[in-house]
Amino acid sequence: MEKRDYYELLGVERNASLDEIKSAYRKKAMQYHPDRNPGNKEAEELFKQAAEAYEVLSDQDKRARYDRFGFDGVRGNSGSAGFNDISDIFSHFGDIFGGGGSIFDDFFGHTRRSSRGARRPIGEQGSDIKIRLPLTLGEIALGAKKKIKVRSYQQCSGCQGTGSKEGIGYTTCSHCNGTGEIRQVTRTFLGQVVNVTSCYACNGSGQVVKEKCPKCNGEGRVEGEHTVDIEVPAGVEANQYIVLENQGNAGRRGGPNGDLIVIFEEKPHPFFKKVGNDIVYELKIPFTTAALGDEVEIPTIEGSKKIKIEPGTQPNDQIVIENEGIPFLNKKKKGNLIAVVNINVPKKLNSKEKDLLRQLADSEHFSTTNKKGKDFFEKVKDTFL
Repeated sequence: MEKRDYYELLGVERNASLDEIKSAYRKKAMQYHPDRNPGNKEAEELFKQAAEAYEVLSDQDKRARYDRFGFDGVRGNSGSAGFNDISDIFSHFGDIFGGGGSIFDDFFGHTRRSSRGARRPIGEQGSDIKIRLPLTLGEIALGAKKKIKVRSYQQCSGCQGTGSKEGIGYTTCSHCNGTGEIRQVTRTFLGQVVNVTSCYACNGSGQVVKEKCPKCNGEGRVEGEHTVDIEVPAGVEANQYIVLENQGNAGRRGGPNGDLIVIFEEKPHPFFKKVGNDIVYELKIPFTTAALGDEVEIPTIEGSKKIKIEPGTQPNDQIVIENEGIPFLNKKKKGNLIAVVNINVPKKLNSKEKDLLRQLADSEHFSTTNKKGKDFFEKVKDTFL
């Protein structure tokens, strides 16, 4: 990572006082501290650079050389410490503010922990958020990119999530004396019973804020709203879900964010029905088309398609159009579009249509009487007698 100007890195003017530089460094140390950024190499490097910036700017001679010559003025034996290891920073600033404790003892308790090591981190893990995302059949079939707004806890901008006013920091909890534990001893006929619970005042961290941030009342987070981009893969099913890491509620006092769990729902379609990866469509045709056959146009997910109706097509016959259905998730294969035939019988006829139908009713293939003259119901009667 390229080295940044010391004043810019700490966010102070070039004529800043020592107190202003010290306060700015406190904030940056809290923001980039390894305990709050586990595994984050960029934060670790910024943590080192901030320590180097403070080490130079807090020394009158080094600061003067830096102001005149830049980084060249503080290189070598007379220059900055050039911290390579985080432990060097802790030891280097161990007594910087007097009283025998370092800046990091005040804020994070990094170097002076109880021998049991039982204290929890100051920051608490944020909770997950679950939302339901309704999708149209087209979005399920083709996939979609959605942009949604989520109500959640956001990191407080007033204290950068620490809960401390103006970076003042933390102090040892007076209820548990920094152990993070409350011990209660009960005498029984079997002897003493020791009950150890997490400290209610500091939630087991052993540290409390010296002065609460007025914007978040020491929580380190405030209620807000953020926008999330969601990429919906083609072929998802209702009640399937995806997990978006770190998009949930912000943790208290700088704790990591929870996750956002997006559960998919299927919106009803006006004329398609999804059955597995197949799409079923009710195809209504007049009985003349069913009898004579024809070519008709039916809708598909992406447009329309012409299909052939064979002469003599019967009600509930199925016409299958392959690969016009829903894709299988993470596969190139698709389901089918199935057109189920339904004969559309008109409810109103004009006089000419009635005459034509009466003529058809007496013809060979429309009559209910068979060639031998025996009525259909008589055939049924003969079958059961």
